[in-house]
Amino acid sequence: MAPTFRSAGLLAAGTLLLTSGCAALSDDSGSAGSDSGKVQVAAAFYPLEFVAERVAGDLADVSGLTKPGVEPHDLELSINQTAALQSADVILTEHGFQPAVDDAIEQDVKGTVVDVEKTVELRTAEEGPDEHGHEEEEAHAEESADAHAEEGEDAHDHGELDPHFWHDPALMADYAEAVSAALAKADPDNADTYTANAKDLSADLTAVDEEFKTGLAQCKIKEVVVSHDAFGYLDKYGLEFESIAGLTPDAEPNPAQLAEIGEHAKEHGVTTIFSERLVSTALADTLAEDLGLKTAVLDPIEGLSADTEGEDYLSLMRQNLDALKAANGCQ
Repeated sequence: MAPTFRSAGLLAAGTLLLTSGCAALSDDSGSAGSDSGKVQVAAAFYPLEFVAERVAGDLADVSGLTKPGVEPHDLELSINQTAALQSADVILTEHGFQPAVDDAIEQDVKGTVVDVEKTVELRTAEEGPDEHGHEEEEAHAEESADAHAEEGEDAHDHGELDPHFWHDPALMADYAEAVSAALAKADPDNADTYTANAKDLSADLTAVDEEFKTGLAQCKIKEVVVSHDAFGYLDKYGLEFESIAGLTPDAEPNPAQLAEIGEHAKEHGVTTIFSERLVSTALADTLAEDLGLKTAVLDPIEGLSADTEGEDYLSLMRQNLDALKAANGCQ
């Protein structure tokens, strides 16, 4: 018997609902696959996503796993994101930075993993709060290092290495070369294009590097107080960074440590306490108010926010440079 008009309508509605549901899942930070025929790239967080987009151009579909407004340390992957990561041709990550991504990669991935730890020379995390008596943070780092040796680094503590390599544009260029090689492996026919794109990106990164060298060469104040210890790589330009928190934004100091940071700021003529986007500004605001100092934003560029969705890595680095020059009396 032919279906009645009512049953046919219900069947059509059910089909539409099922299709819509699948589309909704596919919109959740990338689908588990693609019909585009392009190389599929999964980038764990924003700086890696930026590199992928510049090096791949329009030859790849790049899925950023950390969406604007999400603090990358706190990322939790959805089922669809995990599937997209596991089916990607190229996976860009930094081991020890995001536990959820590390776990998904360890389960089963088919693509080439371009791990920052294995392609970039990371600095040790010996600078920052540990120098000024943050005993708890130091002990925490030692425990993390031990855990890394035995069963893989706890990504929320970072161990002995400072993961924030992207604040050194020269290291970003190194990573871009590794990404170019991985894309060429996945798509040999377009290898020359990936190489050329990486070269263009390297030129832009070199320009920013030179701007920092010139802009921070003559500063009246050399000390900078920041919200968390994310800016150590910038000390190559002659500044010294004192952080309120540790390598992760949630590593809060105790009152004695805050008082010590305050004394450090007064001793060195600091004019500005820097907060950041994506996390609470309460500690930075409180310290600045207690010291009678100004506040400003220094972006860790770990991820984009609602205020910076229209920006990119290069423009945010230049905003940071302007902020540092204003706060430190640089000419």
